[in-house]
Amino acid sequence: MDMRKRIGSLAEEMLRGAFPEAQGLPEDMAALLEVPPEESMGDYALPCFKLSKSLRMGPPQIAQKLSQHASHPEIARVECVGGYLNFFFNRENFARELLSAILAAPQKWGSGTEGAGKTVCLDYSSINIAKRFHIGHLSTTVIGNSLKRIYDFLGWKTVSINHLGDWGTQFGKMICAYKRWGDRETVEKYGVDEMTRLYVRFHEEAEKDPALEDEGRAWFKKIEEGDEEALAIFQWFKDVTLKDAMKVYDLMDVHFDSYAGESFFYDKTGRVVDELKEKGLLEESDGAMIVNLEKYDMPPCLILKSDGATLYTTRDLAAVFYRKDTYHFDKCLYVVAYQQDLHFRQLFKVVELMGYEWARDALIHVAFGMVSYEGQAMATRKGHVVYLEELLTRAQEKALEIIKEKSPNLENKEEAARQVGIGAVIYATLQNNRIKDIDFWWDRALNFDGETGPYVQYTHARCASVLRKAPEKLPEPDYAALTDDEAQALLRLLSRFPESVQDACLRNEPSIVTRAVTDIAKAYNKYYYEHRILDDDPAAASARLALTRACKAVIKTGLYLIGVSAPERM
Repeated sequence: MDMRKRIGSLAEEMLRGAFPEAQGLPEDMAALLEVPPEESMGDYALPCFKLSKSLRMGPPQIAQKLSQHASHPEIARVECVGGYLNFFFNRENFARELLSAILAAPQKWGSGTEGAGKTVCLDYSSINIAKRFHIGHLSTTVIGNSLKRIYDFLGWKTVSINHLGDWGTQFGKMICAYKRWGDRETVEKYGVDEMTRLYVRFHEEAEKDPALEDEGRAWFKKIEEGDEEALAIFQWFKDVTLKDAMKVYDLMDVHFDSYAGESFFYDKTGRVVDELKEKGLLEESDGAMIVNLEKYDMPPCLILKSDGATLYTTRDLAAVFYRKDTYHFDKCLYVVAYQQDLHFRQLFKVVELMGYEWARDALIHVAFGMVSYEGQAMATRKGHVVYLEELLTRAQEKALEIIKEKSPNLENKEEAARQVGIGAVIYATLQNNRIKDIDFWWDRALNFDGETGPYVQYTHARCASVLRKAPEKLPEPDYAALTDDEAQALLRLLSRFPESVQDACLRNEPSIVTRAVTDIAKAYNKYYYEHRILDDDPAAASARLALTRACKAVIKTGLYLIGVSAPERM
């Protein structure tokens, strides 16, 4: 039940009735509808300004004439305010129809089929091999995971890709360090921490013996040439890194369809270089090969270094065409920090210049801001790094302390603490527009009383608690019990949840869902404090329980779409 579409259809009928001879009118009246800034101004408003030119009449006069054709059982009344026509729902009918629609398939409310037959590739997380998974990878991971769930929910086929940072001279240095000072048992035991220790030692020793740099480059050359031993150690390093990373991914319930990283595309760059040459796009510059982008107000895009070596961009171009050929995507999203904006503008422009017009609409950089921790920016060289596994572990420990204090009799406190702690971190990351920088503070993230993950999760648990106390047998709901302002405010938010999901997909902006589900939680809590759910009147109680059941279902869906669990008890 889409109330925007229904009111839009009614507006079209009113327009035809009031102006039967009019030409050049909008085909989709629902698209013109606005949500009034105040509830007292109605449920939807039709601005008549865009109709004025076609109808050759002032907006207030158009609104007045339309109001004379507004008879409909779903509408209690309309009001003309300036050039706006405000629609007020029939409250009882609205409650009945909306709750019936939600509860007919509660897990699907807000889902859609607009993505049917279409594929989206999502490139996110993109961790580096032989390095710890730190907080700098938090945003890309949770934004990408949320977008995957949102696109899935709207019927798209999704392909989630972890484009590993697994190419470069540093891996030759890693092998050199391992061969000189490492052993398999220690690396297997301590994982990435041991590889990091070996890498640091390599640089310390190389300061004393510069010949080590040549040895490191020689090992990387062996990787490039397919040397059996070098490739075996290189693959093992990747396996060990992913084993460590999986602990974090499992905690956050994040999964990928592909881990094809830079190394996978190394031998696929030849096609790109050859095609650029054939199409006359390559130019020589100081011995290197570039694509000149001066006319597009961008610096040249470097394709080959002076020694003929490929670069990150060359491999990214190979990845674009591999993904298009393999997955036949309609969209390919790159969830990468805004600092890489120039790289992606160059990348997309080169693909377009190669004659692939789909690049304009299909290739999308989903940029996001920086993450700091309690007022301090991440700085690896200065030693100020917060590792994600440690952050999530600490979040669970802090959540457990709070739960023990607030709910001492709760069974399985550890599982609730896991859901609340991890949820708090994810929610805090997806709370605001993704392009905004994030400063993570524990007291804000784990607050049960503010606009936080624990607050929304607690509201879900509150709904579950109310429903557990409900009688097994209830009469038909009396929807007249839901005509008060608090119930209607909540119903309006529930009715608009599908719009929020669609808007989040259209703008690749998970925070829209986060805000929607937070507003629903706030509205339910206000309703809960103002009204007795389990009323003495069984029919009224039945209606209020239906509202609670619908609210619980939509909160759970909203939390799922941003990657957060919905506890039944807290």
